[in-house]
Amino acid sequence: MGVTLLNTKLKSDVLFGKKHIHFIGIGGSGMYPLAQILHSQGYFLTGSDNNETETLDAVRKLGIPVFLGQRAENIDGADMIVHTAAIMSDNPELIAARNSGVPVLERSELLGIITSWYKNSVCVSGTHGKTTATSMLTQILMDAGLDISAVIGGKLPRIGGSGRAGKSDIMTCEACEFQDHFLNLSVDTAVILNVDEDHLEYFGNIDNIVASFRKFAENATKAVIYNGDDENTLKAVSGISGKDMISFGFTPKNDWYPMNIFREDGMTTSFTLMHGKRSVARLRIHVPGRHNILNAVAASAAAVYCGAPAKALQLGLDGFHGAIRRFEKIGAVNGVTIVDDYAHHPAELSATLTAAKALGFKRVTAVFQPFTYSRTEILFDDFIKALSIADNCILTAIMGSREKNQSGIRSKQLAEKLQNCVCFDHGESEDATETHDINFREVEDYLCKTVRDGDLVITLGCGDVYKVAKAVYKRLSEENGGKKC
Repeated sequence: MGVTLLNTKLKSDVLFGKKHIHFIGIGGSGMYPLAQILHSQGYFLTGSDNNETETLDAVRKLGIPVFLGQRAENIDGADMIVHTAAIMSDNPELIAARNSGVPVLERSELLGIITSWYKNSVCVSGTHGKTTATSMLTQILMDAGLDISAVIGGKLPRIGGSGRAGKSDIMTCEACEFQDHFLNLSVDTAVILNVDEDHLEYFGNIDNIVASFRKFAENATKAVIYNGDDENTLKAVSGISGKDMISFGFTPKNDWYPMNIFREDGMTTSFTLMHGKRSVARLRIHVPGRHNILNAVAASAAAVYCGAPAKALQLGLDGFHGAIRRFEKIGAVNGVTIVDDYAHHPAELSATLTAAKALGFKRVTAVFQPFTYSRTEILFDDFIKALSIADNCILTAIMGSREKNQSGIRSKQLAEKLQNCVCFDHGESEDATETHDINFREVEDYLCKTVRDGDLVITLGCGDVYKVAKAVYKRLSEENGGKKC
């Protein structure tokens, strides 16, 4: 085995003696890297999922058997079962698992055990930017020649997926605050990018969110690398001692900060990375927006703490062109540029759309798929402000995911408050899948009829709205010899 097992936290001995581990929802971006790591450690794995994806293909290439469709008999022979938080309680496989008498872990619990295997686990948290910053950090450390393990919430082209199993004692890990999942992690270095209002259906208020991030920071054994310009982050880390406290931000009051920021062209920005009064390196990034400059500074600070030299910072960031679904350029045809982004919180939408508007396109059209009814209702006014940044807005129906629509909130209520907005929301029906597909086809038809030279179309949301971006690009490329359809 490549990784030497260390003393672990409570529950970590649940893996002792286990041979066959079954993953319910193995195709998820958060499950696949865990499967990679356990597979590298010699465990026999099986998994199930409901839809064919590129990730499932990658799982099969590892030699892991996959069941398509979730049925009780899929867990036969397993002596431990893992599931994601997205698996509903009435899932037949999960019901069978809980009745089987073998240990059943939620994904974050297993991730917590795995992080305890590494002497240097760098866990990147924050309400926004986690995937991008973790991806940047991972790429820098790999360019430093370090054979790291990684668990990322999105796909990083450099590693061909959302994770990798390395042989060193370093692990990069995206640490999500959803339902306090990041408190399960064994953290050596904690990175806090920002602390904002989200998941209020669980936390209730910002004070509870700050308190959770404080616990996360306190759990770090070696260092806390934190945003010294963010008020809520400063509240979360105030008074913490007994470890290295390292700040980053835009101003020289921080330990790490950028200077001489210069937008070169398109999505490329360069800046000088400063550590105190010392110039460390001239860095170039190829993802737009001030928020991504800050992500790069945070990733660089964490990488240097792990031992990366300045040259690796330059190589890693210059070679980074975004994680999949993070301002990902789908393509350009006949003067129309199509981009997809995971932004689903108002602050993320605001940062992404502000960056898009600064790129010099004639019009920016935002195609937004709201995610979860509770977030849409609680942050309603913030969504209006953020979406108003775009020149035009197109809304799909809300993707409820794990929630029931108890309040009756609809996308059309957002649309009524926005100018230059078109809403494709036919409400709920008995066949939600069919209604969803009709909504998407209508959005695609509308875009193909209305886009023009000089437009940037950006699909936004953490659901499956990226399908619209890909479909529109395909249609614009294929119909009429590449002319606008």
